Amino acid sequence: MAHFNRERIPERVAHANGAGAFGYFQVTHDITNYTRASVFDHVGKKTPVAIRFSLAIGDKGSPDTTRGSRGFGIKFYTDQGNWDLAGLNLPVFFFRDPFLFPGFVHSQNRNPVTHLLDADMYWDFFSLHPESTHAVMHLFSDRDMPDGYRHMDGYGVHTFKLVNADGTSVYCKFHIKVCARMRANLSASEAEELMGKDPDYYLRDLYNSIASKDYPTWTFYIQVMTFEQARTWTFNPFDVTKLWPLSDFPLIPVGKLVLKRNPTDYFSDVEQIALAPANLVPGIEPSPDRILQGRLFGYSDTQRYRLGPNVNQLPVNCPLNVRMANYQRDGNAAVENQGGAPNYFPNSFSGPVDDAKWKAPPFPSSGDVDRWDSSADYDDFTQPRELWEALSDEERDHLADNIANHLKDAHDFIRSRAVANFAKAHSGFGAAVSMRIDELLQILASLTAYSFTRRHFYTAPTDKRMFCALAHCLL
Repeated sequence: MAHFNRERIPERVAHANGAGAFGYFQVTHDITNYTRASVFDHVGKKTPVAIRFSLAIGDKGSPDTTRGSRGFGIKFYTDQGNWDLAGLNLPVFFFRDPFLFPGFVHSQNRNPVTHLLDADMYWDFFSLHPESTHAVMHLFSDRDMPDGYRHMDGYGVHTFKLVNADGTSVYCKFHIKVCARMRANLSASEAEELMGKDPDYYLRDLYNSIASKDYPTWTFYIQVMTFEQARTWTFNPFDVTKLWPLSDFPLIPVGKLVLKRNPTDYFSDVEQIALAPANLVPGIEPSPDRILQGRLFGYSDTQRYRLGPNVNQLPVNCPLNVRMANYQRDGNAAVENQGGAPNYFPNSFSGPVDDAKWKAPPFPSSGDVDRWDSSADYDDFTQPRELWEALSDEERDHLADNIANHLKDAHDFIRSRAVANFAKAHSGFGAAVSMRIDELLQILASLTAYSFTRRHFYTAPTDKRMFCALAHCLL
């Protein structure tokens, strides 16, 4: 009974609902001119991997086909230690300031008063951050709803730095593309139907495909930008709300990812896996990408809270090919405490020492460091406009319908602000969303119960009069 009382651990604050599997990465093209990372050191080399797919919003039991960004996290068990690529199914992100992370996650989850998912919170955040328009368009497009995790593309999103054996550095982005997309993406109606009929649809599809030896496969690519290109490019290349144009920075094939083994125990292999952008190997380094810099601390810290200070001693998180050698000791659930090795540095007893061979190369820096509102310095609407113009008429209709069906539940002033952002991207986009909302509201106006059952209210707990009035309306 005592053990049963302690079976549950804190769920992830984001990406709580997920699935995972094991396989390998194999190099198919030589990129040693860009990086000295041993995972890429010769064509044909295989590296074991674990991949966790996830739904970014919602609780652990949320339906897989809920609309939301999805995680595509890969742990490479390299012979230099573990490299984690914690990516998404979206090529861009919603903002570029890491301090917005807590508010963003709160806004996408449950109202602290009603404990309901709240369209006001959701769209209030997005509409107050116009830089989110690009990612929102991807989120509500047909591209966000793959017919299963094995039919989903992945993106590293961030800009990273690659360093080769000569110490020469370039910036790069990582892309993971499905090799053979056998199924079209789900429509909004199909996804909604599956939420009721088979809420674990993605998990079931992934597990069954591997069990039947229909192994999911992806091609791994990089984009490369030189330091000089980064210095003179037309926009900040470290801005995660923007894409690097493929016409200027084409995809370079690197290798393939194959999943061949299901978890032997979901808790040990999927719930306890800890993917952290700070887990890097020589030859792959962070860049000035501000969101990446925030994640370097945030992910590791939340894992220490959720799984304990020795999270990296759990079997699924342990390096497979190298011995742990550091000065960290003790803590809850310490399994490998390094015996009698010294626990202080420097020392005279053969403890690990820094290897200058792997030190980070120098880089130039100038200018002032400050915190300021950068929104006026960025173009937040050119790439959303290009995306709208690239969509087919059918894709535009689906995008407008998907947004309108969600946005209609927000208050008028929030709807107006969101539509204004869409119109700044493209007048046709704003008009399409606005027209569809009006049509939906006219239909809903005929349903007398709508205002009592569908509208979600957010009120400050201290505003007692407003809270009581809204509570009375909901009765």
